[in-house]
Amino acid sequence: MRRKALAVLAAVTLGLAGCAGDAGGAADGESTLRWAVTLPAHWDPVVSGSGAQFRILSLAYASLTEIDEHGKAVPSLAESWDYNDTGDQVTFHLRPGLKFSDGEPLDAAAVKAYLERAKTQQNSALDGDLTSIESVTARGDLDVVVQLTQVDYQIPLLLGERVAQITSPKAAQDPAKLDQAPVGAGPFVVTELVPGSHVYLKKNPDYWDAANIHIDRVELQPVPDAATVVSGLKTGVYDFANLTASQVKAAEAAGLDVVFQPGFNASNISINVNKAPFTNPKVVDAVRHATNRQEFVDKVTFGYGKPTDQPFPPEYLAYDQQSANRYPYDPAKAKALLAEAGYAPGQLKLDLVIAGQTYATASEIVQSQLNAVGFDITIKVDPNWEKPFFAKDLTLSLYGTTGRESPVQTLTAHFGPNGPLNLSSPYQPEGFEKAVSLARGTPLESPDYEKNLQAATRAGLESRALVFTYSQPNIFVKSGKVSALTPIPGQIHWTGLRVEP
Repeated sequence: MRRKALAVLAAVTLGLAGCAGDAGGAADGESTLRWAVTLPAHWDPVVSGSGAQFRILSLAYASLTEIDEHGKAVPSLAESWDYNDTGDQVTFHLRPGLKFSDGEPLDAAAVKAYLERAKTQQNSALDGDLTSIESVTARGDLDVVVQLTQVDYQIPLLLGERVAQITSPKAAQDPAKLDQAPVGAGPFVVTELVPGSHVYLKKNPDYWDAANIHIDRVELQPVPDAATVVSGLKTGVYDFANLTASQVKAAEAAGLDVVFQPGFNASNISINVNKAPFTNPKVVDAVRHATNRQEFVDKVTFGYGKPTDQPFPPEYLAYDQQSANRYPYDPAKAKALLAEAGYAPGQLKLDLVIAGQTYATASEIVQSQLNAVGFDITIKVDPNWEKPFFAKDLTLSLYGTTGRESPVQTLTAHFGPNGPLNLSSPYQPEGFEKAVSLARGTPLESPDYEKNLQAATRAGLESRALVFTYSQPNIFVKSGKVSALTPIPGQIHWTGLRVEP
């Protein structure tokens, strides 16, 4: 999702006065990662709504916790945490001596300010994820006490990369400026940012784990189109890039390293059950039975993905086998349901509103499959789709999610009354609130955790607001100069990564 700057060609220069000298290129012997990527529309984690963007923001920001290869919460800015006996309060213990790139201390007060801003700022994309947090208290400089509205053992997972990339409270006094000039405590510091053109970063010597950051400089460059990625890496213009499934074979043929990074990704057809014709459950069921998921896998992911009827890949611990294939592909049944709802073939005319090229192939598949059973679907591209909450006004759209570190957070994002991925807010399926509360209140090490989590998924899937289609891994391509990526689900960890000068 690239923000199109209206008239900005001048650089936003950050940091010390000498930083402008870093803009022209790497010095001899410097280890530089040149990453071809869609540049973030927002550099304030509170405002950014895209999970894919948080991987980029993790260059400039550190999060309260991280996850390991198994998806478990591990220390980051917080070196440890502990719950009270009733499970409705958790205290995070920060590392001593932390500071932001603007020199401000990263202490308990700064974390408190960030979480409160994420809950209350008008354009926050995170407020719906923080409903379990009642209050945050700074106890001294290093202890952050989070009082919860309910028992919730998901908080160490929740306050990871996507939700708790901590921003400087001084910089956050001007949220609009922060959104285009990041000030964090991550492994790198932005030295030059030209919207739509490039972003340069240098290693942050004050990062808490700087000893394990082996890259001196990162250059983010936008890619004009996917077809240029392979040639750019082959000729040395880039070292690393996001890769579309359509380019995998070309990258492999060029001798490049293709990395299938695990993820929590899932895509869906998003329905507003508050608007006709989807106020009629039979019309929703017609969409469900008209959906051939394998066609999405074949044409969108080129066979590298998997069909899914849930907001998780089939191998993930939150995937509910009891709910698998509940609405099998059955176009004849879809046609009959539309007839029962009182619609003749072609009578039901609907706009399928999408953001743009990202959803082009998927939207054409949806159009074809729904038209085949009697809908009359017109695809419309609306640039407003990228604005926060615009999609809540739509009747029919497409969404994809990169998932969350907390599976309960993923469920509430899709099915909860305030969920950012729930087009039908404040609608939620009956029984979901109770089921998700049980999963949230189950300690992660409990033998009942997986069972309760899957029951919450099952309750969420009673929702008529989403029809899931496919999942796919995160695909990257790199030159031989870049060392292997640690297979962290949904994330890139910069610690340990090396690039030959």
